Amino acid sequence: MINILFSGNEKVFDGILTCLLSVFKRTQTKEPFHIYILTMDVSHIKPEYTAVTDRQRVYLEEVAREYNPQNQVSLCDVSRLYEQEFANCPNEQCYCSPYTLLRLFADKMPQIPDKLLYLDVDILFNRDIRLLYDIDIEGYEYAAARDHYGKYLVYFNYINAGVLLLNMKEIRKSGLFAKARELIKTKKLPFADQSAIFRSTTRKKMLPQRFNDQKFLHRHTVVRHFSRRLFYLPYPHTDNIKQWNVTKVHTIFHYEQFDDVLYEYIYLKKKFERESQGGYQ
Repeated sequence: MINILFSGNEKVFDGILTCLLSVFKRTQTKEPFHIYILTMDVSHIKPEYTAVTDRQRVYLEEVAREYNPQNQVSLCDVSRLYEQEFANCPNEQCYCSPYTLLRLFADKMPQIPDKLLYLDVDILFNRDIRLLYDIDIEGYEYAAARDHYGKYLVYFNYINAGVLLLNMKEIRKSGLFAKARELIKTKKLPFADQSAIFRSTTRKKMLPQRFNDQKFLHRHTVVRHFSRRLFYLPYPHTDNIKQWNVTKVHTIFHYEQFDDVLYEYIYLKKKFERESQGGYQ
């Protein structure tokens, strides 16, 4: 079983769908996938902070089972845990959203397996996921690549937590996530959970940048992470282009390598919208 973990509100549907399509299309394996999605309803903070719906889960599972009938998608609502641990904490209004904090609950959930791959939803796989998933992390809490800007601005081994190969057995033993949660509750951090994980780490395995490339796409790139990045032309500015912004992926990045994924995404998203409105065709 290959275990993948996502987190977010109902707006992460496009990201999870595109990411999973890239995984299934690039991976040659008969081994099934189990996809876990941590979600919650905190619409009292912002109206759009609503949980991933069961309809979205069912549809994602239907898509996944087109590739392997044994693939599963599980939804884990951690609303109560969040309220108990993080309500009104200093990092609740963090730079992304409170949903980035949810992965810190993975050690409190007995259904979470000993090894799994956490992924931000703004990710596409350019090569087989097994190149990443099969890395040996025995004795390490997790494996991660450097943050493209953080390695210059914070610390040379500062990680990007958008791709984390997690050893939950080791994390439970060392208390990594428990220590990170305590930091989140007591101290305002520049990058919230990413900073908390980095500061709480006992032992990590550093990965080459090709396992989480936040800026470039090379032939050997395994994971292309569509995080916010700096552009110099026509003037210095930042932009946050996600893979489901298909037009910009073509016009700004000039990528064609993901067309098989993105065109299927467009078809499946329209199909989902039709079915959600009751217009089955």
